Amino acid sequence: MPDRNHEFGKFGAQGIKGYEAAARQLDNLVDFIATPVTQRRGMLARLNYLTRTEHAKAAARAAGLTVSDRTLKRWAERNTTPSKKSLAQLEAAYRQVRRHNVARHLLQRLNKDGRGTRVEFHPLNQSQVPRPHVREVSFRTLNVRHWDRMVEAWAAGDDDAMDQAWFSDITADLGSDYGAYEYVMNIGFAA
Repeated sequence: MPDRNHEFGKFGAQGIKGYEAAARQLDNLVDFIATPVTQRRGMLARLNYLTRTEHAKAAARAAGLTVSDRTLKRWAERNTTPSKKSLAQLEAAYRQVRRHNVARHLLQRLNKDGRGTRVEFHPLNQSQVPRPHVREVSFRTLNVRHWDRMVEAWAAGDDDAMDQAWFSDITADLGSDYGAYEYVMNIGFAA
């Protein structure tokens, strides 16, 4: 029975953790603001999203936005420009709050009343691995019916919980070679 890879890439294999690819795909499903935070329009859009209600402000504070209300007002009125550190903090808070706000809806779309969502597993790249060490890992598809733990961990930004949910709840359903899909080139699904 396969287990976790302890020395991934030792022979030249390339890929990313499966949960990271799944989190990236979940991020793609969420309609984040397209304009970068470094542009005035993107910064103001994120600021509006995080400050339009008292509930949104509280969520932004809980997500790590530590600037004062006075500073937020000055940014909105264009009296001052945020530093790079403040912009990064604003972006991180926005992404975390946005994930939390859409998680319930996204979970409903992925679970589809128990029918689940078809997931494509694109195997890791072994083109640089010497011939005797190449593993036979093929493209796989799987219908995932229970996304609860994965989406909950994604919304919280908890990488360890995402890894655990992905490895034990989702890839375990691939059968005896589930460990071969701990690292992948891409994970594809739509909701």
